[in-house]
Amino acid sequence: MIIEVNGVSVTVDDSKKDMTLLKFLREELALKGTKNGCGIGSCGTCTVLADMKAVRSCVTPLSKCDGKKIITIEGMALPDGTLHPIQQAFLDAGAIQCGFCTPGMVLNAQALLYKNPTPRREEIREAFKNVLCRCTGYQQIVDAVELAAERMKQP
Repeated sequence: MIIEVNGVSVTVDDSKKDMTLLKFLREELALKGTKNGCGIGSCGTCTVLADMKAVRSCVTPLSKCDGKKIITIEGMALPDGTLHPIQQAFLDAGAIQCGFCTPGMVLNAQALLYKNPTPRREEIREAFKNVLCRCTGYQQIVDAVELAAERMKQP
């Protein structure tokens, strides 16, 4: 089985096909940015992108990832290390406090903006209703997604 993780092709041994994507990313590839919040797919902290769709990596078996392009928080920044506009917007809008949920939030925002580049505030709130943050409240997160959408439209 082959998956692409942050632009790199990775061959996965068949003996690992039942391993969760979260465990594979953290333990086999040492990509520690994806966090384990609940382990049952409820909180969204472990969100990554699979073919530009937000998925809960803690409940996604590797067998479901064959041939998919996976993006983690480590794959969001530009090659020169410059933050992705979504990451920068989260900083600028004050949407980060403890930072534990931030990778999942950023990737959830990327999935939303890929599907809908100009979401209304209600659509942003709806897209984030199942991604939990216990620190910031959601106002700054909604502001950050709006700011990122604006910046990503600009040439």
